[in-house]
Amino acid sequence: MVQRAPHTESLPAGTPSGVVGQRIAEYRVESEIGRGGMAVVYKARDLRLERTVALKLLAPELARNDTFRKRFAHESRAAAAIDHPNIVPVFEAGEYEGVLYIAMTYVPGQDLRALLDREGPLPVAKAVRIAVQVASALDAAHDHDLVHRDVKPGNILVARGTDTDHPEHVYLTDFGLTKKSLSLTGFTSVGQFVGTLDYVAPEQISGRPVDGRCDVYSLGCVVYEMLAGAPPFRREDDMALLWAHQYDPPPPLSGERPGLADGVDAVLSRALAKAPEDRYESCLRFVSELRAAALAGPEQAPERGGERNGRRVRARGPSYGPVEPPPSPPDWALPVFRDMD
Repeated sequence: MVQRAPHTESLPAGTPSGVVGQRIAEYRVESEIGRGGMAVVYKARDLRLERTVALKLLAPELARNDTFRKRFAHESRAAAAIDHPNIVPVFEAGEYEGVLYIAMTYVPGQDLRALLDREGPLPVAKAVRIAVQVASALDAAHDHDLVHRDVKPGNILVARGTDTDHPEHVYLTDFGLTKKSLSLTGFTSVGQFVGTLDYVAPEQISGRPVDGRCDVYSLGCVVYEMLAGAPPFRREDDMALLWAHQYDPPPPLSGERPGLADGVDAVLSRALAKAPEDRYESCLRFVSELRAAALAGPEQAPERGGERNGRRVRARGPSYGPVEPPPSPPDWALPVFRDMD
């Protein structure tokens, strides 16, 4: 990632842009990591503990909405209460000069989006290892009555693991602390939804109530892309894509990735069922059956060189057996929350 050089212009009132080199609460902003429609994430320095953090600054109009600010405080606390090795820990949440912020662990490495763009379809064992860790994080969130609502490769961070038996450590980030709040405070209108089109569940599109099974669907789309090199539904325009999520059956993965073990198509088909009640009841149940089916026989490596579905295809690397998520780290620090009432 190319980092911006720090500059010294003053912080514009109530805006999360143009802050590189400035101080936000107890953090010195160093460089931009990424941005979305309602937030920007920066690499920053915690001036109290001399550590690097990821600092997420929300759009200023959100801070001006009292209902949103209260839900932001509540949902930040709920997310921070989840102690799980595959969920990015939240250190602090608060408000500074009209800007809402969240300070989280900074994870060096890359997100799954960058990994797929560089490597194309992943080896089956690697895709399963990543899916297991994401599923474990999602189920932990569901146990705390939190639904992510935006599971996608860009929200899955892939860091270096501890050894050859654990070559990746995966973190799920951006638990959508604002997503439910946005729909309740007028920042989304009737017919709109919060989520990424390639991975959004049918019930999100239609505005029906969602639970953890909408994350099962989104994770199914991500798994499909890890193995095929592209999401299950690809259409020319957004409306056609939304229609496909709601009504079109997903194309069999075996047609995109020849050589997969028997049974993988059936597992993905159930995970991507249109009705939530027809899907797996949990994310770990889904990936457990995926692992059993995918690793039941030898896989055929993606073709060397060339392209498939517009994505670069590379030969698979070393194949490792399935592993369990690593143990939880020691609970040495508790999150801090500034008064936002």
